[in-house]
Amino acid sequence: MLPAPLLPGETLSGEIRLDRVAKAFGTTRALQDVSLVAAPGRFVVLLGPSGCGKSTLLRVLAGLEAPAAGQVFLNGRDAVALPPAARGIAMVFQSYALFPHLSVAENIVFGLRARGTPKAERAARLARTAEMMGLSGLLDRRPAQLSGGQQQRVALARAVVAQAPICLMDEPLSNLDAKLRAEMRREIRALQQRLGITMVYVTHDQAEAMSMADQVVLMRDGRIEQDATPAELYARPATAFAASFIGTPPMSLLRLVPGAQGAEVAGAPGFTVAPSGTAGATLGIRPEEVAPTDGAGLPVRVLAAEFLGAETVLACAVGDGAEAMQARIPGHHALPAGTALRLRLPPALHLFDATTGRRLPEPVRETAFA
Repeated sequence: MLPAPLLPGETLSGEIRLDRVAKAFGTTRALQDVSLVAAPGRFVVLLGPSGCGKSTLLRVLAGLEAPAAGQVFLNGRDAVALPPAARGIAMVFQSYALFPHLSVAENIVFGLRARGTPKAERAARLARTAEMMGLSGLLDRRPAQLSGGQQQRVALARAVVAQAPICLMDEPLSNLDAKLRAEMRREIRALQQRLGITMVYVTHDQAEAMSMADQVVLMRDGRIEQDATPAELYARPATAFAASFIGTPPMSLLRLVPGAQGAEVAGAPGFTVAPSGTAGATLGIRPEEVAPTDGAGLPVRVLAAEFLGAETVLACAVGDGAEAMQARIPGHHALPAGTALRLRLPPALHLFDATTGRRLPEPVRETAFA
């Protein structure tokens, strides 16, 4: 038996639960069997490439799209039939959606005015929110008189002043430059922690996801690829797609083939890395976990070297060139194209099924392996 629907105006705690949600637009399946739980006060990031379904999922949460199947629960109550205004949710859009003819103060309290909040309460909430967001001296200005970062703060203030327990954000920092994005990431995270609200944040930027989230929901083709903490997503990617999406540069994926002593990296005969039973699987290697060595190591040939200040990123061909990988090495290394190197691999290996892409059990690396 499903929980009773939310009553209009009922206060929510911020808990979110989706149960097998599906959504299609014509023949395009935007969401397929999506289930997840967000506990109250969590910062949840929906991450993935364009077209993966993350914005559609956010719109289903907000009530802007109706799911074709499945349930949306807010605070344990069924919210599928509720209109957006009755869900106790605030939303920050990518475009900020500020009214150009209204002042900052009028933009912030617009929603409160529309809901009939008494004037005295509006003024009190505005004062508290403006001080919290550093907007007290800008309340009489129009949006066109503000910088991009200030406009973003106004959009955030409009969400905060609503005192909703759930806040949805649809790529709110994509219009800002890199330096301002980094600053706003810290501000949004600090604000969410200070208010204790549940925040669901959509982005395609893994740096935003990894630096801000308590919980990352990585999506692909309308499905959840992995739902985990940032640390777990990085250390134990559940699929080859997750491994290749997370990390800068991302994890290198190499084919393993049968060899005389066990499974070898394709293109590097004699370089055995795992037991024979893993031949045919895909080997994942983080670029920052390899290092040049004078001893035994994976033979590679440098294709290009990119100096980034604190480190150098090498693009390499493995052995006879059948596979490609990257290495991230601290410091400045001026290595011309064609330079031959050997790379020491980390003790922990990531293995993925070549057909399904799912993670395989970690092999035991014996001393006979390189």
